[in-house]
Amino acid sequence: MTFPDITSDLKAAMPELRGRLLANQSLAELTWFRVGGPAQVLFTPADEDDLAYFLGALPKELPVYVVGVGSNLIVRDGGMAGVVIRLAPRAFGEISASGNIVTAGTAALDKRVAETAAAANIGGMEFLFGIPGTIGGALRMNAGANGRETKDVLVEATGIGRDGTKHVFANADMKFVYRNSGVDPSVIFTSARFQGAITDSETIRARMNEVQTHRETAQPIREKTGGSTFKNPPGNSAWKLIDAAGCRGLRVGGAQVSEMHCNFLINTGNATGHDIETLGETVRERVKANSGIELHWEIKRIGIPR
Repeated sequence: MTFPDITSDLKAAMPELRGRLLANQSLAELTWFRVGGPAQVLFTPADEDDLAYFLGALPKELPVYVVGVGSNLIVRDGGMAGVVIRLAPRAFGEISASGNIVTAGTAALDKRVAETAAAANIGGMEFLFGIPGTIGGALRMNAGANGRETKDVLVEATGIGRDGTKHVFANADMKFVYRNSGVDPSVIFTSARFQGAITDSETIRARMNEVQTHRETAQPIREKTGGSTFKNPPGNSAWKLIDAAGCRGLRVGGAQVSEMHCNFLINTGNATGHDIETLGETVRERVKANSGIELHWEIKRIGIPR
């Protein structure tokens, strides 16, 4: 699918724009599943001020979506109308530590934030070592692992609203719940400050090794996947419900439920976005029929079905 090219009009309306605008840019290579159609416009801002300028001048009727490393995302095969914004690590990936505080741009990998904290003897952020995404995604989804969540360590986050206005959100302002934040979805987070506790390096490294060992032995991290597919229902585990419904190894086209961890879906090589989403919906139907429990997607799904 090809969308009308509106990049020339946008550039003309934003003469001071410094970031890069691309028309009909494929999104498949920006996601871990490696599926999906193009973005009508892909914008990579030069910095936070450039992002604010762009959003402030962008026609309000154009939809906007932001992507990180695409580790928890299905892009549908018809692509994304409007603007997809990708925050590049060079402009939004800086990480620093001072005392017991770690400051990070939202394009920084969660794993690198954990490593920076460890190097500064700041404990409490080891769980981030096992989350295959960026800080932006962690803020939006209250990402967690190994019994800890983003809400447990966040001091404040900075973001740009759809009108180009800068906002600062304290932890309480984020309205964190399980795997979600209550902040307006149109806000694009740009940086965050986290607080840990000064801890001896041996303890921190031991915790990080536990996190890594768990991932390597229990999750299909070397496959084209998107992380945990469904949220755990209260008092239950999604993978147990999926397994009990007979879905381990289930296939639709080139998509498969992982044999190693059945709350993970895999692109076995030639899957489409439709295959992966259809497989997920099939799993949801079978779990509901078997247990009466409705699973809710944790993976984000965007774009137009083909």
